Amino acid sequence: MKDGLAVPLAAVIGSIVSFAFGIWHESLTLLLVCMAVDYITGISASIKERRGLSSIVGSWGLARKGLTLLIILIAHRIDELLGGGSAVMSAAIYFYIGNELLSIVENCGRIGLPMPEKLKSAIEIFRRKDE
Repeated sequence: MKDGLAVPLAAVIGSIVSFAFGIWHESLTLLLVCMAVDYITGISASIKERRGLSSIVGSWGLARKGLTLLIILIAHRIDELLGGGSAVMSAAIYFYIGNELLSIVENCGRIGLPMPEKLKSAIEIFRRKDE
């Protein structure tokens, strides 16, 4: 990329992110980290189970994560409509963090990676009662 395009491109990307999510919350950073860890542990579990890596399955996983971010974008816009707070977006982010954490724990179980009891019990509160 030419040096002359880097700054305008960064400005455009920053503007899009700011419009989509408002100020950057630490919870959003945690969600993105959890999404990355979930994706990596999912790939690792598939390799360990010798299921093979399917580009369709991998693409679907990334698409789901993208759709999650779109839901959070909508939640932020609802917050803006309601007066500029962040209650709806925060609720959506925490919901998806819980889902990602559950998936990470399940993937670690598939891999055979031991999980500290304190962490397992902290994540256990996110499990649905009907499972």
